[in-house]
Amino acid sequence: MSTEVLAHGLGGRTDLPLNGAAAVVGGALAVAVSFLALVALWSKPWLDPEAGRPVRFPVRPDRLLGAARIAVLLLAVFVVAVGAFGPAETNRNLAPWVLFVTFWVGLIPVSVLFGPVWRAVNPLRTLLRLLRLGRAPRPLPAWLGYRVAAAWLLGFVWLELVAPDRADPRLVTALIVGYAVVNLAAAARYGPVWFERGDGFEVYSTLLARFSPLGRRADGTVVLRNPLAGLVRADPVPGLAGLACVLIGSTAFDGFTRTSWWQALRNASGLPDVLVGSGGLLVCVAGVSALYFGSMRLSARLSGSAEPPAARFAATLLPIAVGYGVAHYFSFFVIEGQQPFILAGDPFGTGLDLFGSAGNVPDHSVLSPEWWRWCRSTRSCSATSRAPPPRTTRRCGCSTRAARESASCRWCWRWCS
Repeated sequence: MSTEVLAHGLGGRTDLPLNGAAAVVGGALAVAVSFLALVALWSKPWLDPEAGRPVRFPVRPDRLLGAARIAVLLLAVFVVAVGAFGPAETNRNLAPWVLFVTFWVGLIPVSVLFGPVWRAVNPLRTLLRLLRLGRAPRPLPAWLGYRVAAAWLLGFVWLELVAPDRADPRLVTALIVGYAVVNLAAAARYGPVWFERGDGFEVYSTLLARFSPLGRRADGTVVLRNPLAGLVRADPVPGLAGLACVLIGSTAFDGFTRTSWWQALRNASGLPDVLVGSGGLLVCVAGVSALYFGSMRLSARLSGSAEPPAARFAATLLPIAVGYGVAHYFSFFVIEGQQPFILAGDPFGTGLDLFGSAGNVPDHSVLSPEWWRWCRSTRSCSATSRAPPPRTTRRCGCSTRAARESASCRWCWRWCS
């Protein structure tokens, strides 16, 4: 039996430990000042995705990538095996922790710092090569764009935030295998290009990588560049705006479920939690989408544009999505991210203690409460000031309720979750 789970698939967090009015006023001032600064200081385009200083690697990148791909594939097989044959309890099986913490949340810092890492080591791409599939691909319909990837991500955040028993190791294993089979079948039909458009996690990592200081020019040269330069590439792929709205809307929904208003609504509805949660998630995503696409249509009408600029401005949503993601998941990643390494010492529950971590618990004192407060109150506010205008003129916690209620974790739950 799996233990009771909360938000984020495994653990939860509470509201920001700041006075609500102070947080709202401070955020509004930060946004206002940032936009005034953009108007005054950013009068001409200066971000060029082709600029940057070439990077030289001490080891041939192709050899490094080959070893990394095999290692990630073996690690993925190991996680699936542990999920299928390891302990049935969530707090003893590392598979759910690897999926919801190490992988899902860890994709943000890894992709932002080092580029499209998941595209380079995606185990599904490695399996496609090993199985010799997709050698005579059919053309991928252009209208699909990122729409399939957006649907995958919406399904995943529903699993993470709403689905009952979402951290059950056997369920996690079945979903990983099912996801792999469906995407491999699609890649066998359309070739490796399917992963660039239809694999939700690869698309997510690749979009995050636009913020990376490591980029690649059109000629394939890896360069050290301005971290925002990747956002100005003119590639309005269908579905990009919808995908960004899914990321922002789901994060907004997760924060909304922490309010007393939501708890009262859920209790008063008399409906199953999964129905209320599913409806709330869809409403939040639909609300963000309506605001964005509605404002784009209004902008087109006021400017006399022949078509709404939704696709052109879609990349400006990415900094907001990333900023909210960092503010929302950072404490969760730092605290609960220790659990997979603790559980790795005895992955199959046989009594092993490979790393001397048996009985260890996550260390909640790694950072001070003041640091948590500052991080969470500034990340989401500053995100809105990082979205560059589109290029136009030149090239350019404590996871279980029992733990949460223990005296040793109350401080952490209040300040760090």
